[in-house]
Amino acid sequence: MEQTLAQNGLVSIISHLIFIVITWQVVQSLNFDELFRKNKVFEARILIIFLTIAIGSTVSNFFLDFLNWSQQLIYLF
Repeated sequence: MEQTLAQNGLVSIISHLIFIVITWQVVQSLNFDELFRKNKVFEARILIIFLTIAIGSTVSNFFLDFLNWSQQLIYLF
């Protein structure tokens, strides 16, 4: 029981980090220069970091939910 919880926690952490890194790579390819003011570089970077974490975590949660649901399908039969 405890080992399963630890494995789930490890998979969740790794999943979140992977999807945040993937999202960061995608966000870096976009051009946000026109959306921000000239002297607000620090604030723009913080916003991009927060957006990356939010999008990456959301996608990771979807992936983990889908993985969980697929494991529960065995109880259907």
